Amino acid sequence: MDIKQLIYLCNLEREKHFGRAAQISFVSQPTLSMRLKNLEKELDLSLINRGNNFEGFTPEGHRVLSWAREIVSVYEGLKLEVASLKQGLSGTLRIGVMPQCSISLAALLKGIGEEHSGLDYRVSEVSADRLIEDLASHSVDIGIGFFEFSTLNELRFQLFPLHDGGVDLVYNPQHFPQLEQFAQLNAQQVAELPLCLSEPSRYFRRYLDNFFRSSGLELRPILESSSIFQLMQGVFVGLGCALVPRGHLIDEMSPSLKRCSLNITPMTRHAALVVAQAGKATPLAQHFFGAASQWLAKRDVDITNI
Repeated sequence: MDIKQLIYLCNLEREKHFGRAAQISFVSQPTLSMRLKNLEKELDLSLINRGNNFEGFTPEGHRVLSWAREIVSVYEGLKLEVASLKQGLSGTLRIGVMPQCSISLAALLKGIGEEHSGLDYRVSEVSADRLIEDLASHSVDIGIGFFEFSTLNELRFQLFPLHDGGVDLVYNPQHFPQLEQFAQLNAQQVAELPLCLSEPSRYFRRYLDNFFRSSGLELRPILESSSIFQLMQGVFVGLGCALVPRGHLIDEMSPSLKRCSLNITPMTRHAALVVAQAGKATPLAQHFFGAASQWLAKRDVDITNI
């Protein structure tokens, strides 16, 4: 048994496809399959359900996977620790973020990068449930999204709550001049507007739908997309208006757009920056979490003083 076999096993869990797992492992598919079969032979256990395609893991495979995640996480942490001893803390941080969270991730990374220039980032957008799984399996180092804090506490994750500024309606005044007279809108007013919204499966969209339905109203999306870029283009050309968490967008990027707040009840989940429990997070992740917490705390003080 060697570390590469365990990495291949973890990558197969992540991709759920032999070809994609081989691709991110930088080996051919036959090589990956052969190494995993050798692992099964050495352990004298069947780990993977095989058919024409990958069909999941056996019960024994899931038990081995839990150990593999821990070993690979420790191995990656060891490599980062050695690198930091040689050249200071640097490397690539894997960040999983839920779409339409209440913070501009780019602004956070820029703020931290001004003092910690050795960090690089690989960012992936994931669903709420997937983000918890990826954090638990060490597929990502940092998570940013909406969580139930009781779940995070049970898993002993470290968390820093993000400021909840509420929800804004973003619009182009050239196409919706009637909205310029309002500083805040109620649910009835928003329900009468054409909207550009994220897909119904997204947590933020489900939160919006539940609120409006509880008010006896239905949203009228004219454009739905998983791409924030596509939604903002829709707003810019006047297809409709967008509902976004305050803090998610950088206003200077779209100076022609305006916003007004929506009178809405808070989410049941809470926005947070999350990392594995102390001692299990990699040195790089722990370092980032500390620097990000300081940056966010200062930002929240600045917001409060506005």
